[in-house]
Amino acid sequence: MTPGALPAGAGTSFVTVAVWTGTIALALTLLLALQIVLLRMALRRRERRAARAVARWRPLLNQAIVGERPDLPVLAARERLPFLQLWAHLQGSLRGAASEALNEVARRLGVDTLARGMLARGARDERLLATLVLGHLGDRAAWPQLLPLASAADSVLSLTALWALVRVDPEAAAEYLTPLFVEREDWALSHVAGILQQASGPVAQVLARLLPQLEQERLPRALRIAESLRITLPAGVLAGALRSASGAVVIAALRGVRTPETIDDVRALLGHADWQVRVQAARALGRVGERSDAARLTLLLGDPQWWVRYRAAQALRELPLLSRADLEAVRASLTDRFALDMLDQVLAEELA
Repeated sequence: MTPGALPAGAGTSFVTVAVWTGTIALALTLLLALQIVLLRMALRRRERRAARAVARWRPLLNQAIVGERPDLPVLAARERLPFLQLWAHLQGSLRGAASEALNEVARRLGVDTLARGMLARGARDERLLATLVLGHLGDRAAWPQLLPLASAADSVLSLTALWALVRVDPEAAAEYLTPLFVEREDWALSHVAGILQQASGPVAQVLARLLPQLEQERLPRALRIAESLRITLPAGVLAGALRSASGAVVIAALRGVRTPETIDDVRALLGHADWQVRVQAARALGRVGERSDAARLTLLLGDPQWWVRYRAAQALRELPLLSRADLEAVRASLTDRFALDMLDQVLAEELA
């Protein structure tokens, strides 16, 4: 046999393999295309069913929202998810009597029982939807199921469960959630504040009891939660935080000063070594200070730090009972060019 030549029949074998490979690849491509077509057809069928369900139930829900009591048909199994999605969407923008009217419709249809079943056995999206529904319903029977979800690894599911717990029982939720929110630094304060807003009263009581017992590293977050909810803490609790050796704790406490009971502690912090503390002390004095504090804030206009000077000027402008004529008198008394420039800048911002 000539060197390099193929054995007899080898060429035919290669052609056969190539043909079969191509045939199999084509068959797989066709199967994949068929699967895509079937999935799209199934998706369109679901969308059409959902659209029909929405078209059937939206007028009935709208009747309930405006105060009527509609005759309700049976909620078919294929309508359940579209109905719950529509119902939850409407609830998101309603309050008071309209919201309670939708709750009554849901209870008449057995949606509370349906949602608890989805919470126990449903897929992730269904459990999330069921949590929303049960929260809007304020369903006390769902409390034992919602509680474990609050510590789930899935942050969206856990935060939704926490929101639902507050809707179900604000007092009990505050006792359980407030220490949890203080511990969980990974949860954004904006989410925490949004969830706890409805329970701000009970949360205030829990924080007042909790703050004196917390370790120093936990205090700033607890104080920021109080600030986010605009909670006025007891003066004794706040004073203890204002006298802390930790700058982070003092700054967080100053941001929460809303009443003049701790004004002496705030004044004492105007000369703090940390310029960030001085910034927050100036801001706090602008909120709760007296006319006599104008002299203290005027001294801060000469601070080496720009932000301290800026906040001191703003605090002067916001100080109760200090008129524009008083501010002009302060301006006339200034000899420091930087202090004068800062006060001029802040006064110009007021007129802009």
